[in-house]
Amino acid sequence: MIDAAVLGLYATLAAVLLPRAVGRAQWVERAPRLGIVVWQAASFSVVVSAVLAVLALAVPADVVGHGLAGLFAACAALLSDGAGRPTTGTWAGLVVGGLLVARVAYTGGAVLLRARRERKRHAEALVLLGRHDGDLGALVVDYDERLAYCLPGRNGQTVITTGALRSLAPEQVAAVLAHERAHLRGRHHLVLAGAETLRRAFPRVPLFERARVEVARLVELEADDVAARRHPRIHIAAALVGLATGRVPSFALGAGGETALTRVRRMLNPEAPLSRRERLAGVFAVALMLAGPATVAAVPGVSVFLAHHCHSLFS
Repeated sequence: MIDAAVLGLYATLAAVLLPRAVGRAQWVERAPRLGIVVWQAASFSVVVSAVLAVLALAVPADVVGHGLAGLFAACAALLSDGAGRPTTGTWAGLVVGGLLVARVAYTGGAVLLRARRERKRHAEALVLLGRHDGDLGALVVDYDERLAYCLPGRNGQTVITTGALRSLAPEQVAAVLAHERAHLRGRHHLVLAGAETLRRAFPRVPLFERARVEVARLVELEADDVAARRHPRIHIAAALVGLATGRVPSFALGAGGETALTRVRRMLNPEAPLSRRERLAGVFAVALMLAGPATVAAVPGVSVFLAHHCHSLFS
């Protein structure tokens, strides 16, 4: 009972307080990849804590501690009140836990399926409207608006418009295409799909709402940093300025957009990377959020298991 209360309290407080705590952290812009992992771990820990809290109420610790040998007998005893009738609380807990998991799975599938359909339709249109440029390694579309984006998927490709090619210098074009390829290699569309799944599955939860926004921003910073390993930051910044007003399809990832101007300042005034100690602190926080709920849920059952077997051993 105590473990269920602890898990439920953590899930509630984390869903409300973690967005403020992580959102105020300035270090995430210096290490966007680690920042993405922190937001993912925070969201995952809340969902897992909620599910485990419900299961902890439904499954008593003494049943968990029976051991594998008596697993089926324990389950049969758990689901009945001794007279063969299922206990209402147990079934209710299992049903609620199952519904939470099913909600996430269904929403995730819907998000991925919808994005796949939209990308497929767009790819079919690009076959008719675009031409592949071997020198650029990208699909060029005859369109006046300045756009550069990538279309994720099994056959992911980078796309740039003739408007962007006319307005950007060749070195800027190379830099922005490197940014788009970083999105494809990093499978950032799946990262965004995960954040979008939780936001839709559990609307109006502050953590999931904020995580979707922050993850979308951080994947752009991460792609900027990857591109900056091979191209001067000044070229990336200039390309971002040129593409700032472009509006890419919602199911694609583009170099421009609302965050472009703030990213320009970051490119021109880079901050020092995180120290080893700071990175270890971030990794420890991730490990704590991922392992903490499972540990809290497992402690009562493990305690009963050890108490039972130690007693049998020494008696």
